[in-house]
Amino acid sequence: MAKISLFDDYRIILASSSPRRRDLTNQIGLKVEIIPSKFEENLPKASFPTPADYAIATAKGKASEIYNENKEAVVIGADTVVVVDNKILEKPSDAACAKSMLSELSGRSHHVVTGVCICYKDQKHTFHVETEVQLIKLSPSMIDWYIETGEPFDKAGGYGTLGKGAILVERIEGCQFNMRGLPLPRLHQELSRILLG
Repeated sequence: MAKISLFDDYRIILASSSPRRRDLTNQIGLKVEIIPSKFEENLPKASFPTPADYAIATAKGKASEIYNENKEAVVIGADTVVVVDNKILEKPSDAACAKSMLSELSGRSHHVVTGVCICYKDQKHTFHVETEVQLIKLSPSMIDWYIETGEPFDKAGGYGTLGKGAILVERIEGCQFNMRGLPLPRLHQELSRILLG
């Protein structure tokens, strides 16, 4: 019987509760256990030279926490942020925060940055992927409507490209999977390099 993925012989844990990340790993046949990290995503952003460094550090915190209890496994942690004017936007805490984020992103180009950490055999392998995005010009009524859908609250920057948020996006340049929180091509390349040599 053929293997579903190149990594069937490894115990792989995804240190995330994100249903989008779980769906993405399933999409490529990557069998993962889901063990959500309890790592607090509250590192002081100003102490990192770049938003990518912040996302990588958060991903490393998530992966390390789960790896410390599962040393025989391959553990993947990821963190996705939206960056505009070098300012990091994470998930909005409430409707007012979502409105502020969407207003700031309206009609503008910005970046979605995902930091990834793969822990295996006491090594931490990290990388990041950036995708450039341009939203359409959003009217106040469109912002209010989108907030009422409930979609903004579990997404960095307050929007997503699946579901109703798809109509907000004018242009995407770069990895489309990164927009959903896990850059699959790069993740597969890194797992191949680390596990298969």
